[in-house]
Amino acid sequence: MAPKITRISKLIMFSDFICPFCYIGFETLRGLRPEFDFALDWRGYQIHPEWPAEGMPAEWMGGADARRAAWERIKALAEPIDLSMSPPRVLSNSRLALEAAEFAREAGKGEEFEARVFRAYFGEGANIGNSAVIGALAAETGIDRAELDHALESGKYSLRLQNNSLDAHRRGVTGVPTFVINGFPLAGAQSPDVMRQVMRRAAERIPAE
Repeated sequence: MAPKITRISKLIMFSDFICPFCYIGFETLRGLRPEFDFALDWRGYQIHPEWPAEGMPAEWMGGADARRAAWERIKALAEPIDLSMSPPRVLSNSRLALEAAEFAREAGKGEEFEARVFRAYFGEGANIGNSAVIGALAAETGIDRAELDHALESGKYSLRLQNNSLDAHRRGVTGVPTFVINGFPLAGAQSPDVMRQVMRRAAERIPAE
């Protein structure tokens, strides 16, 4: 007998590429897809717009001991889903990557591009604030670089990020990752077991929107 698949009518994830817990949450959801019928509505939400466009050394964020302790926690959360992660070499300004992700969604390559950007930042030490890096990652996922460049220059996707932020605030989102499952919010990266339980409960309730 085929396993029962639980249907989720709407699953939104507010996320930023520079957030390690967002990467964990993103891959946790992808791992649960065989058990749940859902389309992931991934929405970029920039958490550090004040960071310089060119990025900055990771050493600027606290002392070595604090960073080491934080990454021990991050890797402990990533281990159950077999996700390999490393501290980024450069703390990137994510605006460009988030705008490109909005274009990728419209091109039907959203989830593929999102996964590639996360892996580049937390697995390969890439500076995802660099336009050449984003262009190369987009090309890897089958996105036309010239079309992407033209779209980013239009300013349309900058406005889309602003709208994402307004929607997030309207929903009471104060940090990432935040999941909105059938209208019900859940903040923070969760273990697969916890996420599975939450999704099952949400599927039994009437959506709030």
